Amino acid sequence: MEKYDKKAAALVDRSYQTPEIVNQRLRTLKALALTRGERVLDAGCGTGLLLEQEALAVGAGGRAEGIDYSEDMLEHAADRCADMPQVHLQQGSVEALPFEDASCDALSCTQTLLYVDKLDQALREFYRVLKPGGRIAVLETDWSGAILNSADQALTRRIFDAWDVALVNPNLPKRLRPLLKALGFAALRVEAIPILNASYSENSFSANMLESYARVARRRGLISQDESDQWLAGIDKLVEQDAYFFCVNRFLFTAIK
Repeated sequence: MEKYDKKAAALVDRSYQTPEIVNQRLRTLKALALTRGERVLDAGCGTGLLLEQEALAVGAGGRAEGIDYSEDMLEHAADRCADMPQVHLQQGSVEALPFEDASCDALSCTQTLLYVDKLDQALREFYRVLKPGGRIAVLETDWSGAILNSADQALTRRIFDAWDVALVNPNLPKRLRPLLKALGFAALRVEAIPILNASYSENSFSANMLESYARVARRRGLISQDESDQWLAGIDKLVEQDAYFFCVNRFLFTAIK
């Protein structure tokens, strides 16, 4: 299980407040269709951006549970939700959820399962804690389809492929639907949520993440420091030419127990 430190948590918090990720949260909330008084669990709640909105949806009479493996992530979430008594945060793993059977009306999980060692066990835990008729919304990214305009496409592919090496469950969307179906989830739906930056903005998701892509590739020994510098400089040049383009697809899986 990946454990984010303070620097990584701050980067995630910033990148997840960009317009394209705000849209992702709104679509997730719509799919969950939370009502007042319900109990919702955000498994892998990160810095609490989605959990905060879930807490507003269930209201003071409801319960918004957040669990995350990273204590630094949870610090952000605690600050964000400090004035919401319906929010309860815990440090822990999605592979062993500290909740009773059939105790939650809804469950969300965003960009977490790609880091989980025991994927099948985590999905069984999701099924276990949901009430009959409970709703689930899981969102994951297919990095194999990422597109970036760059002067060196071969180098770009090597850098993006580094994410597959770094992740326990890369390109999970291709496998997730049958896994959920096998557990007994019904009314399965999948929708694509593209993250598209057709021009450069320092407040975009990709602008916040490009250095992270290069850093992971360097750390994995897949590119050198010189190649990293060359790649980032080439992107800067395309920005100056107004030729920036980035797109990757995320997929929202929804189902009912």
